[in-house]
Amino acid sequence: MACAQTGSGKTGGFLFPCISMMLKNGCTAPENAGGNSYRSRRCHPNALILAPTRELASQIYDEAQKFTYASGIAVVVVYGGADVREQLRELERGCDILVATPGRLVDLMERGRISMNCIRHLILDEADRMLDMGFEPQIRRIVEQEDMPRDRQTFMFSATFPTEIQRLASDFLQDYVFLTVGRVGSAAKDITQTVEWVEEHDKNPFLIRFLNTIESGLVLIFVETKRGADSLEYHLSSQGFPTASIHGDRSQREREDALQSFRSGATPILVATDVAARGLDISNVMFVVNYDMPSNIDDYVHRIGRTGRAGNKGTAISMMNEKNRNVASDVLELLSENGQQVPDFLYSLGQSRARGKGRRGGGGGGFGSTDYRQKKSMNDGFGGARSNANDFSRGRQGGYGRNNNNYAGGLGDGNRSRQGSNSNNSGGNDAW
Repeated sequence: MACAQTGSGKTGGFLFPCISMMLKNGCTAPENAGGNSYRSRRCHPNALILAPTRELASQIYDEAQKFTYASGIAVVVVYGGADVREQLRELERGCDILVATPGRLVDLMERGRISMNCIRHLILDEADRMLDMGFEPQIRRIVEQEDMPRDRQTFMFSATFPTEIQRLASDFLQDYVFLTVGRVGSAAKDITQTVEWVEEHDKNPFLIRFLNTIESGLVLIFVETKRGADSLEYHLSSQGFPTASIHGDRSQREREDALQSFRSGATPILVATDVAARGLDISNVMFVVNYDMPSNIDDYVHRIGRTGRAGNKGTAISMMNEKNRNVASDVLELLSENGQQVPDFLYSLGQSRARGKGRRGGGGGGFGSTDYRQKKSMNDGFGGARSNANDFSRGRQGGYGRNNNNYAGGLGDGNRSRQGSNSNNSGGNDAW
């Protein structure tokens, strides 16, 4: 189970070992593969990589193609929303590394076109997202109910692994190593994070003013709903900003065209729901805008992680208001630990939540920076001390954030003026 910050190279982290083993030992061929023409059409990959979205599966496939160039290792990708007949033809040509979304893979397995009996490497990329999205039944079907060898290496990769997801993921791993690189669950230091108080009816004017200050670079804007994505794309386009959008109701062709147009710079602004938040690596994304804040801190980390990748600098701007009280204390802590400026309003907005749940993760979400097995061991050993710890914690409540006023400069005055008067939004834009 491997955790590392967004943009740190996790894709290479699981692809290189698989490719290295295949080049060193060769690819395993199935026994009795010949003879029966139907059986010979069934592919037997040596490595299976599961991803939660079509976009991420396509991206992993592209990277695997680069890394296996002229090696003789065949890479195939299968996902829903694309022509299954073409995917079957690709599989029949040979497949050593298979990249797939769970739903389409189960479909092809039930058709008898893919066998798991030669799998040596099983990789679940963005594993916490897949389990959180409800793919557990499909993953169990693939791993437990087929002919996948128990003697294999299983990788689970993500930037975040909340405790409840770790418990579930451990069902697929035996005696595993929990590997962390950097400050897991946190944002990369190369991302400058700015949080602004913006009322719902002021979001469009605020965004237009911000976009007018940008001279170059790609801008990725996150919204919560599909309707919101369509509406914002139309609004920005009508204001003269070349904009595309992607969400779950778009066809695969429309999504691929929008991403390609964004990558090339033809439409330098992309409005997206969280379908694009996980794992996508798009170069030259200079700005991420949270038009709508996500409901949990893990999604916030993954969203802003689309910029500041591979050592490059990036900027994340988030619009917050009273609706985002549930995530405010976690955002405050994230900003503080990364040395970012914390606006005054965030202390009051997040304080009630902080009293209720303590430090990040106590509310059920939380970052996966610690192996939950260690937490369990400590809890078992220190159960008798909990009441004293709770008494101490209650005594400390009310002081959260008092000594952090040094973070509140810069944007604090602008945020107070916006919170008191929605008509005056100019103060926060001078810095841009």
